[in-house]
Amino acid sequence: MSAPPLPLVLAGARGHGRWHLENIRRLQQAGLVRLVGICELDPLTGAELDGVGEPAQSSDFAGLLDATGAAVAVICTPIPTHADLAVAAAARGVHLLLEKPPAPSYADFRRITDAVDAAGVVCQVGFQSLGSHAVPAVRALVADGVIGEPMGVGAAGAWARDEAYYRRAPWAGRRRMDGVDVVDGVLTNPLAHAVATALAVDGSTRADDVTRVDTELFRANAIESDDTSFVGITTARGGRVGVAATLCAERPDEPYVIVHGTRGRITFWYKQDRVLVQRAGHGPEEVLHGRTDLLENLVGHLAGRAELLVPPASTGAFMKVVESIRRAPDPRPLPVEAWRSVPGEHEGVRRRIVHGIDGLVAASADTLCGYAELGTFWALPDQLPDQPPVQPSDQPPVSRPASPRAASHSPTAETPPR
Repeated sequence: MSAPPLPLVLAGARGHGRWHLENIRRLQQAGLVRLVGICELDPLTGAELDGVGEPAQSSDFAGLLDATGAAVAVICTPIPTHADLAVAAAARGVHLLLEKPPAPSYADFRRITDAVDAAGVVCQVGFQSLGSHAVPAVRALVADGVIGEPMGVGAAGAWARDEAYYRRAPWAGRRRMDGVDVVDGVLTNPLAHAVATALAVDGSTRADDVTRVDTELFRANAIESDDTSFVGITTARGGRVGVAATLCAERPDEPYVIVHGTRGRITFWYKQDRVLVQRAGHGPEEVLHGRTDLLENLVGHLAGRAELLVPPASTGAFMKVVESIRRAPDPRPLPVEAWRSVPGEHEGVRRRIVHGIDGLVAASADTLCGYAELGTFWALPDQLPDQPPVQPSDQPPVSRPASPRAASHSPTAETPPR
């Protein structure tokens, strides 16, 4: 006999939460879950609840869990609330799908992991790209020596967000609010998948896999947090992961991860599950992979049918990056000559574009260099503060591997488009 559907509560059903609501509707129709509660400040309307029945609604998350007897909770609320809600769910024996980033600080991340471990509940972190079947496929290609010896992993994200994006919520674009960490920057929230996916492809996912994180944080918009940034990550194996991203792109495009090797490269467009292999002596090979939904995977894991794809421990390296960004000096505002203002997506709303940023982000992914090393005038080395290692106590300096520039192909029709 099939197991009865798991009773589920969704915390945060608007904004990105609408995607979760739609996914829950799909899984409810498949008989895997049953939506018994929605935690929102303003109740959802009948039209919004079409196809999911009449779940209880309340702004009291803990009370809703108690009243409904939920077995699973999906948390898609503002970043600063994640830890408190996750701890409250764990204390009630409720399993979790926790939206990324799991927490705004490493201390809050530890609160979550300690609570989950103590309660014996299961927690899945919502990095949907890590459900892509392309991640293990790329790692297998690298392990098989398809592109020779690995030389490093780069990632590029060139997106655009207008001023309305930073007005969507009081915490948007903030580093802290009312004394509480938020850390809503380009690499910690909208393009957090670029960081997490690059680390996963490199095989450096746990906290101990990261020994140093160097940050270059900038902002073109009138916000607290960063909208144009680079992180250079040194791994415990002495490898290099570089991630460059912006929300001020000239022509927004799909983000991607590149694995550089001595005899080629692998490009992974992680939102599309698309992989391109380019190597010496072979024509380009492109494969489109499938993807496992993380909530469906969590349900399958609880039923003993599947291995959990994104447990908290596998996001420890990502949280080391978040912590380094949190502890870094506040992002430097870009000089006015570095950007221009153009009409945004919404009437009467503007957005800012950083001159040449699309090419800089792509060049960073190709070379693993930050903006300063690429010679960008607004990121001159003598203006960047010294930054300590993530674990400065007894970790020796790790030399950086040679740039993979020589392994990169010249721009041709085979080169990934930007």
